[in-house]
Amino acid sequence: MESGTAAMAMAEATPPRRCLPEEIVVWEILVRLPAKSLLRCRAVCYAWRRATSTRDFLLSHHGRQPTLPIVWGKPVSGFKYDDASACYDELLAFDHRAADAKLQSVARLDESYCSRASCNGLLILYKFSLTGTSFSICNPVTREHAPLWIPGDFGSVLGMYLHRPSGEYRLLLHGRSHMPNATTGCYVFVLGSDQPLRYIGGPDAAGALRFDTPALVYHSLHWCPMNESRMVILVFDTTTESFREMHAPPGPTKSSIFDSSIFEMDDKLGFCGYNDANEVLDIWVLQNYEGEVWVRQYNVTLPVEEILGMYGCWNDDSYGSVVSVDGDVLLLVSHGGWLFYVDTDGEVVDSFHRCGQQIYASDFRLKQTLIPHNFFTTLEDHAANASPFL
Repeated sequence: MESGTAAMAMAEATPPRRCLPEEIVVWEILVRLPAKSLLRCRAVCYAWRRATSTRDFLLSHHGRQPTLPIVWGKPVSGFKYDDASACYDELLAFDHRAADAKLQSVARLDESYCSRASCNGLLILYKFSLTGTSFSICNPVTREHAPLWIPGDFGSVLGMYLHRPSGEYRLLLHGRSHMPNATTGCYVFVLGSDQPLRYIGGPDAAGALRFDTPALVYHSLHWCPMNESRMVILVFDTTTESFREMHAPPGPTKSSIFDSSIFEMDDKLGFCGYNDANEVLDIWVLQNYEGEVWVRQYNVTLPVEEILGMYGCWNDDSYGSVVSVDGDVLLLVSHGGWLFYVDTDGEVVDSFHRCGQQIYASDFRLKQTLIPHNFFTTLEDHAANASPFL
């Protein structure tokens, strides 16, 4: 009798076990996790693995991932490495909202690569060798990688994009086709093909504007102006696959035009231009896309004196990348192997230095994805969890 009474008392003291409905666990919790955390959660049970492997889930998961700036860590030549030092190329993502490590390692590479294009979690990488420039495509989260054969006359990759009407990932290249009577200009390639899909032409292209890192806004790629005589932004509509031009803001000066950059800013087009000494920058936002109405939103004086106190010098080779993440605008200033996180008031929020590595911010962004892509398996020498990934 006493044991029965004790059991009843224990039952009353122990709250009933309640589980969240699977739909809430999957579509409200798991779908919000970073990619690496989600992969670990798949090992918990078969039901989670099955639910988080469907295409609908992966599309929703990708849509909730932040678009983070890519930071490269490059080995310092002549540095004597020990076991704790980085003697490899490292692909990092910068997350200013992270509580601990704002510089997050995404992948380590056993060869020296640089990024040339990014789209939906995919990266076009390139490297130099004695035999020329070679290109490849990778998904750093799934660790898939495959070489891309790009004809030698198409050495300039202008951008990568998803062509919505066909559902294909395509490359925009500049060069000259081997076809008879071919013209030098811009060509569209389906990702993985060694033959151009079509000739686009483009403005006297490429002489009046520079093809650096484009910004993807309103399903169009945008490039900065190259000189003050033609203050226009080149626009490539990825749906119609045609070029047009739009006005640039009145920001850059003659000597600083090459230091201007263009970027996506909360689904709008952003533009920044430096003064002649690379110490002050104006950040413009295209408030009315159709009407081409630019508004100067920030005027930032870089913390030159503070950086001087930390590093000891300042020169016009210092580079600042303007980043907008979920409404927050920040600057990543690469200088002398250091990376400085600066806010729009010109204050250094944080600084980063890695032993044996020189780190610098690129203009490319990474929105991590676990969505499978069939084109990987069609490419020769496709591999996963193999070189160049460590």
